[in-house]
Amino acid sequence: MIRLRRQDADEGKDDDMKVLGITGGVGSGKSRVLGYLEEAYGAVICQMDDVARKLQQKGTRCFGRIVETFGFGILSADGELDRAALGAVVFSDEERLHELNGIVHPEVIRAVRQRIRESEESGCPLFVVEAALLPDVGRELCDELWYIYADEEVRRQRLRSSRGYTDEKITQMIASQPGEERFRAACGTVIDNSGDFEDTMRQIGEHLKR
Repeated sequence: MIRLRRQDADEGKDDDMKVLGITGGVGSGKSRVLGYLEEAYGAVICQMDDVARKLQQKGTRCFGRIVETFGFGILSADGELDRAALGAVVFSDEERLHELNGIVHPEVIRAVRQRIRESEESGCPLFVVEAALLPDVGRELCDELWYIYADEEVRRQRLRSSRGYTDEKITQMIASQPGEERFRAACGTVIDNSGDFEDTMRQIGEHLKR
């Protein structure tokens, strides 16, 4: 297992854990990269979408603030958030989406930071944060950001074969995410995951040894 070191910007001392951000578009193969980092390097994996979902469950502080802001009409019959109903409210109104993000994002950041602290105290060598929108918040959490890149046609083929998506749905999903230029501008490292995964593993190993 590779031991990685980073400089603690807040306390000015070295420690034994690196915090790595992984981002990329749908179909780029982020899940396989995450699995490899976990298996081969002992990484703790934290997917921000999963953290956000848990924080929005009934009974949480985040849930209460969302209901207070958007009303009971966004709840399903079991009292949990109806994501389709909430989406209908916020995705057609940029101001309302900003309100929602202002509630959820700080809670997610706090929760991820807590997991980072706990993992560091347990002696974890590598903590990996994954999110498609990581360029927006990655610098708050991570020592460095990696962009998992794949050619668009490769992404489309993966989504057709693994998820059974139609070309129309794939086009909509790709269009809804940040473009390649934004990912490349935000990330210091690009991992080309278009071809054989053996080559992807080689790239990962080279970058982790730097």
